[in-house]
Amino acid sequence: MSVASHPGQSSPTRWLIDGVISWRHDLVGCLWTSAATMLAYHCAPVLETLGAAWGFRHWPEDLRREEYYYPCPPGVSLYEAMAPYHPVRSAWHEPADAEQGWMQARDVVLSGKPVVVAADNFYLPFRPAYQDVHTNHMVVLYGFDEARGTATVLDAVPPKFNGEITIAELTAARDSGNPQLHDRDMFFTDNPLRNRWLEVEVDTAAFPPFDLDTITRTIRRNLDGFWAGGNDKGNHNGYAGMIGQALYLDDVTGRLAGGENIRDELFLVAGAVLANTALHADWLALAAKTTQIPAFAEAGRDVERIAHHWTAIRIMSALTPSGDVSQVRLRRRVSALQGDQARVLARLDDLITDLG
Repeated sequence: MSVASHPGQSSPTRWLIDGVISWRHDLVGCLWTSAATMLAYHCAPVLETLGAAWGFRHWPEDLRREEYYYPCPPGVSLYEAMAPYHPVRSAWHEPADAEQGWMQARDVVLSGKPVVVAADNFYLPFRPAYQDVHTNHMVVLYGFDEARGTATVLDAVPPKFNGEITIAELTAARDSGNPQLHDRDMFFTDNPLRNRWLEVEVDTAAFPPFDLDTITRTIRRNLDGFWAGGNDKGNHNGYAGMIGQALYLDDVTGRLAGGENIRDELFLVAGAVLANTALHADWLALAAKTTQIPAFAEAGRDVERIAHHWTAIRIMSALTPSGDVSQVRLRRRVSALQGDQARVLARLDDLITDLG
């Protein structure tokens, strides 16, 4: 991968990084697409990394109104939580103001690395929500031309954009207070952007091989996590595993029955689990192709069914305030999810046991 520069001064005013690619999956959002771009830039395998771990965790006290929300255990960075079986790390930086935010992101690009920045869709001219809906989104910055006042950004989330916007537009998006002004500002609002950006580290030399041994150990590790989980509400451990998943979904449906507005909370929680599950389904399909063991592909289709349960729960959560989805309907879907998932986990256990 090369860096295309335009030298002639000690600090170039025009810079563009080559080798920045787009990656997309229908059931994931900006967190995963931007992470995939960063992994690919560092020559790391995307699906093998992002699709390996599968589980359920939720820390109620750590829920954040962000499109890129993902539950992170205490002391664990965002990318470590997403890819706990691989040597990837990240760190959030929160500059003092918009000017410092631009200079910090600019310096990362000048160092030859793309940078992931938080941005409000309301100020991004390529987003359908432009000048209409506020939301806490994420894009990749990988170039700029200060003489022309432009920044080059990549957003793989449909309608996909890869090109220039003005630095002023990007700065407004990054510095937004992200207010909740009307009933269309849902899920990811009322949480200021604060010019945040992610520092990402990837140690590709330490990545495990994607072979049968790694695949079976990964599945066993996931199964152990599902069966070992539980609930410690009010403690940093939160909800985990199949027991924790059942307890959380029972709790949230009970709160809906009690008249509580659970829309935004369940939408956020379900979105993270949906993406995690959908990617693991594809990971299993890749495992089948790599090992020539068809049973992995069959398991992948089973896990994909679980992802579609989470899709339904996410859609239903958005309809709860209007009364279009009652707690009875939601509980029925939750019961179907739990039953199907228990059967999938048992089949996966049988599969890797049979493989020895």
